[in-house]
Amino acid sequence: MGSLPSPGGHLVASTIDRRDLGVLFENQQRHLNHFFDNLDLVQAQAFAQALIDAPGAVFFSGIGKSGFVAHKLSQTLASLGFTRSAYLPPVDALHGDIGALFPSDLLVLISKSGSSDELLKLVPCARAKGARLISITSVQSNPLAALCDMNVHLPLEKEACPFGLAPVTSTAIQMVFGDTIVAAIMRVRKLTKEQYARNHPAGKIGKSLIFKVKDLMKKREDLPLCKEGDMIMDQLTELTNGDLRRTLKSNGEGIFKLTVGEMCNRNPRTITPEAMAVEAMQKIESPPSAVQFLPVVDDQKVVIGIITLHGLVSAGL
Repeated sequence: MGSLPSPGGHLVASTIDRRDLGVLFENQQRHLNHFFDNLDLVQAQAFAQALIDAPGAVFFSGIGKSGFVAHKLSQTLASLGFTRSAYLPPVDALHGDIGALFPSDLLVLISKSGSSDELLKLVPCARAKGARLISITSVQSNPLAALCDMNVHLPLEKEACPFGLAPVTSTAIQMVFGDTIVAAIMRVRKLTKEQYARNHPAGKIGKSLIFKVKDLMKKREDLPLCKEGDMIMDQLTELTNGDLRRTLKSNGEGIFKLTVGEMCNRNPRTITPEAMAVEAMQKIESPPSAVQFLPVVDDQKVVIGIITLHGLVSAGL
């Protein structure tokens, strides 16, 4: 059992009780279910449509933990590639960053209480710039909602915090709401995997949808090649571990009397240069046993290169 100093300076037990933890998760589940059961889908639909129809950029803003949510949602929306979206820090906006806001833009203000001074001060300035304002709040009849063109109410039963104060449920429903709206936009815009991948080139998502075999393969001129009539004894340095293991197991010492043609696999797994690299990984790892590489063949089944497991892993796949 560990112990930590309390705010008063005394040591207090710091071991998590499994039953207490289970109760907290049950409470959080109940609070989240309250949100799902009471969310106004008419408001949600209107908000989603406003994002889709926005003629300019969509900015998100918030303070504290709601600010983190606003930042994340702006990045998620931007990653779709349909709408220019960014996070507008409310304090920095009042010191020059509001210059990024134009009359055709949409500003989404996220706040649990709807009474954050920083956002209330930002509203008239954003209004003067000609932007349309939408608030997302959880307290009924709040001042921020009254100042905006549209408000979305996120039903909040209670925070799961022991004091009912820390935003551990309110921020969860803000994130769930925003991400679900983004998913709805992806569906209505018929976003394809290829379009999505173009905006995620460095991540595994993008790599699995962008890279083709031809991008990662070793070309024929870079390969150590043997002729069919070459003796195994003369080509040991060019052979793969798999070839040697299989042939030694079946021929023993007789391996040294075999030619490359007598030893080689006549029907290996192959792949084409236009296939996706992720497909090559799947073929390499497929039953009955994994292999270390795949021959890359053209339309005439002529080997033009190989793609290796090491190369795929090194590329982040």
